Amino acid sequence: MKRPDSVKKQISKSLTDILSSSDAVLTGLTGGIATGKSTAAEIFRELGDIIIDFDILARSVVEPEKVSWKLIKDFFGGNILNPDKTINRKKLSAIVFNDTAKREKLESFTHPYIWDEFIELVKAAVEEDKKAIIHAVIPLLIEGNMQDIFSKIIVVYLPPDEQLKRLMNRDGISRQTADKILKSQMPINEKLSFSDYIINNDKTVEHTRAEVKKVWESIRNYQDRQFIRKLNKPAADF
Repeated sequence: MKRPDSVKKQISKSLTDILSSSDAVLTGLTGGIATGKSTAAEIFRELGDIIIDFDILARSVVEPEKVSWKLIKDFFGGNILNPDKTINRKKLSAIVFNDTAKREKLESFTHPYIWDEFIELVKAAVEEDKKAIIHAVIPLLIEGNMQDIFSKIIVVYLPPDEQLKRLMNRDGISRQTADKILKSQMPINEKLSFSDYIINNDKTVEHTRAEVKKVWESIRNYQDRQFIRKLNKPAADF
C-alpha cells in the first residue's frame, strides 16, 4: 500500500527535522521474503548499529487495547482474536491475503501507528548518539514507495530459485504455496534497481557477514564525507 503524498511528506519532514542536527545516517534495509533480512540486520547490530524492525513494530501496535487493535477488532470482528485477546495473525492473514480492499483497510489501521513509533525510536536513537547508523528493516519498503525518505537503500538478495527453496524450508510449506506468496510480492530482481547496496546472501553465513561488513564500512565512509561536507559549508548555509 503506497502512502498518500501528504503522509509521506509529513513522515519525511519529521525524520529530516530529527536528523538535521546530527550526523546520523538512516538506511532502509529490505529484500524479499526469506532472503535473509534478519540475518543481515543482526550482523549490523553486532557491528554497533541500531536496528528498527518494522515486523516488531507491526506486532507492537496491535497489542490488546491499543488503538490499532481496537480498529482491527471492530472491523474484522472478535473471531480474529485468540483467547488472550491477542490478534490471531494466521486468521487475519487468511482473510486479507486475496482481498485487496480488506488488506488496504488493515494497513490503514496499522501503518500510521507503525510510522509514529518508528519516528519516536529514531528520535531516541539520535538523542543518544549523534553519529548513529540506523537501519530500518522494512519488508515492503519499495512496494510502499517509501524508499526515498532514507539516505541509503540496502537490498538483501537471493536468486529467486533459492528464495523459493528457503521459504519452503523455513515455513514448512509446499512449492505451490510458496510460489503463490512470492508472486504476490515484487520480484526480488526488480528491487535491485532501487538499491545503493546489495548484500548477497546465497552462500555461507561467513560470506554474508563479509558482505555486510563491506556495506557497513562504505556507510561509515559516506557518513564521514557528509560530516566533512557539513563542516565546509558556509555558516549561512546552516
